[in-house]
Amino acid sequence: MLAQKVYPGIGQSWGIMGVAIVSMLVFSPLQLVLQDIIGKEPALLLYYLLSMGAAFAFAHFMRKKEMGTSAYSIPGSTPKVIILVSVGALGLQLGALSPLTSLIPMPDIFKQMFLEIGSMTGVFGFMTLVIAAPIFEELIFRGVILDGLLKRYSPAKSIFISSLLFGIVHLNPWQFITAMGVGSFMGWVYYKTHNLSLCILIHFVNNLFAFITMQFVNLEEELEKSFVESYGGTLNAVLIIMGGTTVFIFCMYLLQRYFSKTVVTEMRE
Repeated sequence: MLAQKVYPGIGQSWGIMGVAIVSMLVFSPLQLVLQDIIGKEPALLLYYLLSMGAAFAFAHFMRKKEMGTSAYSIPGSTPKVIILVSVGALGLQLGALSPLTSLIPMPDIFKQMFLEIGSMTGVFGFMTLVIAAPIFEELIFRGVILDGLLKRYSPAKSIFISSLLFGIVHLNPWQFITAMGVGSFMGWVYYKTHNLSLCILIHFVNNLFAFITMQFVNLEEELEKSFVESYGGTLNAVLIIMGGTTVFIFCMYLLQRYFSKTVVTEMRE
């Protein structure tokens, strides 16, 4: 009996990420043209759908060609798991990722880029950052890349590689840290459940938190502040880091217990 082909391997995963980056570069002139015609936010949404849609179409086509499958695991989940992964995502962001990104100095050119993104606070900005990004990026990096890697390599290696590529595709060190951290959490959840909808939910919660924050802060002023200053002093910063980290660890503990019980139950059945 012939062994079933598995897609992608490590090299092919790098190739998918490369296609995503090239796709973003290819469609970027279109965004510049469209923003003067239909506005910045609608142009951003259309640009994102075209660039990430093309990258996903490529990954999906290759996956179907190599493995003969076009299905993705997107079942529902229990309210307990939904709450734990959502709260855990916020704890990870507040307790670890935001403090880490604040330690990296940001040149003016990148400040301007983040100010442009931060100005996208309307309906089309919401659709791009909070709806389209979680769906397309999770289909690519967890639905195709991580799913294939888990069939070839150890969970730790597979999660690390998929998260690393997810970080690199953002093309800047600040989003790299966030994407790598959240990507590792989503990768672990996917390994435990093979449920892509939970990864999309975590990504959605993370981006929604950022989007809501953009509505209520002066981003230009915030980019000039240190992490301690942005949280109103050393004591507040310490409490937020400790609180967020504790919440994340507790959610991970409860999720691990739940997933372990679920596996035992399935084995008995």
